[in-house]
Amino acid sequence: QVQLVESGGGLVQAGGSLRLSCTTSARTFSRYTMAWFRQAPGNGREFVASINRSGGSTYYAGSVKGRFTISRDNAKNTMYLQMNNLKPEDTAVYYCAADPKDVWDSDYAYWGQGTQVTVSS
Repeated sequence: QVQLVESGGGLVQAGGSLRLSCTTSARTFSRYTMAWFRQAPGNGREFVASINRSGGSTYYAGSVKGRFTISRDNAKNTMYLQMNNLKPEDTAVYYCAADPKDVWDSDYAYWGQGTQVTVSS
């Protein structure tokens, strides 16, 4: 079982920045494809970004491309999401996810508990 813990959420004004982190207990972190999803009130869970095992390939939802950057540090068992130029519509609970397969925007096996991001206008 892989345990994922998100941190870094909070309240920020529109146009501001936040960096989310996701740490894991997995000793083989580098073997997992990782991703960020989000869920706004009343909406379903939405894909945000994903990164392959080495960190060499990334994939973004159109709504965040150019504003968010996903990265990982396999030596620290940690994944990041740098969020710039935040908008009120980015308000959501952000979840990190992991899977041992080559997946991109769906079918992740392991999930964190989420961290709240609130963007005020």
